[in-house]
Amino acid sequence: MSTNLHAHLAEASGTFALNGDLPVHRLGYGTMQLTGPGVWGDPKDPDAAVRVLRRAVELGVNFIDTADSYGPIVAEQLVRKALHPYPDDLVIATKGGFARGGPDDWRPLGRPEYLRQQAMLSLRHLGVDQIDLYQLHRIDPQVPLADQLGELVLLQQEGKIRHIGLSQVTVEQLRQAGDIATIVSVQNLYNLVNRTDEDVLDYAERENIAFIPWFPIATGELAKPGGRLDAIATAHDASPAQLALAWLLRRSPVMLPIPGTSSVAHVEENIAAARITLTDKEFDALSAAG
Repeated sequence: MSTNLHAHLAEASGTFALNGDLPVHRLGYGTMQLTGPGVWGDPKDPDAAVRVLRRAVELGVNFIDTADSYGPIVAEQLVRKALHPYPDDLVIATKGGFARGGPDDWRPLGRPEYLRQQAMLSLRHLGVDQIDLYQLHRIDPQVPLADQLGELVLLQQEGKIRHIGLSQVTVEQLRQAGDIATIVSVQNLYNLVNRTDEDVLDYAERENIAFIPWFPIATGELAKPGGRLDAIATAHDASPAQLALAWLLRRSPVMLPIPGTSSVAHVEENIAAARITLTDKEFDALSAAG
């Protein structure tokens, strides 16, 4: 795919405005896969990671999701290296609330002083004066929710955070959080074959809260030759991964998939899913199969 071919392709995914005032194209990009094994350390090829980020933006992506714990620090610094000074319409979301003990080791840590430290470091690593969307990566069960979100509200009042989001929460936790802060997004595990958090998505849709599904491309058995996904993919001259993303975009107007990859070819393939329009019959067939 040439540099200019399908420029601004992500626009075809439609637009969602976070809190009604921060518009993004609904198909974004997630940075977790830009780090080393176990989401720890530097990538094998940092220059390739920079190329992936730049290509995503060339293709119209203006919503980048990252976290201080990816690396740690590595992903945020790659975003800055690749994209700073940032385009005016680029929205960068980051997260805090995990301590890392090594590869594949994630420990919720929501003490207010830690969250403040991590937010301040994210500002520095990203090279911004204000974080567009700061998400509590996990609710720490050892710390009152009011203390965790209360610190983010203070950071918001100080102008260091524009909007606040949550990650991997229940409907009840979302309701409780809404009494403490204005929550504009929720990032939960959700895809074609894992819809355990359907109730959270439905709540987000009713409240006009962005729903950011992590691990959005999961097709498993459905993608095998001769399967239902395979047949529909053939009809659209598309890959099963593209169909999984098209299904998510069709599933709800508040859905903001952020497929991640360390490959330029795959980022091009993923964003091309924005142009796929499923028929009602195809959408229902995929829903039933998943």
